[in-house]
Amino acid sequence: MTFVFNLVLVTHLLGLAAIIGGYAASPTRVSEVLVWGARAQLISGLVLFGLADSIHSLDKHVILAKMIVKLVIAVAVAGFAEIARADAKRDKMIGWMPHAAGWLAIVNVCVAVLWT
Repeated sequence: MTFVFNLVLVTHLLGLAAIIGGYAASPTRVSEVLVWGARAQLISGLVLFGLADSIHSLDKHVILAKMIVKLVIAVAVAGFAEIARADAKRDKMIGWMPHAAGWLAIVNVCVAVLWT
C-alpha cells in the first residue's frame, strides 16, 4: 500500500509542478498545463488524504484543519484556472485570475510545508 501512496504522491507533485510551471511560463494567461495541473492536484490530494487517514500501516498523521484549508485553496485554484481558461477561449481575458491561480498554488505549498 505504501507504493500506491507514493505513486499518488508523485502525481500530486507533478500537478504542483504543472501549476507553478504553467504560471511561471505565462503569467498573463492560463494554459492547458496549468488547468490540468490544478485538476491533478485536487484529485490526487483527495486520494492522498483518504489513503493517509484510512490506512494505519502508512503511519501518517493528518491534521484535519490543515487539510480543509488546503482543500479550499485547491478548489479556488482550480476554479480560477477553469474560468480563466474558458474566458480566454472566448477572447475575454480577466487579467487577475491567472495571477490568483498561480499565487494561491504557491500559498498552498507554503501551507503544506510550513504548517506542522
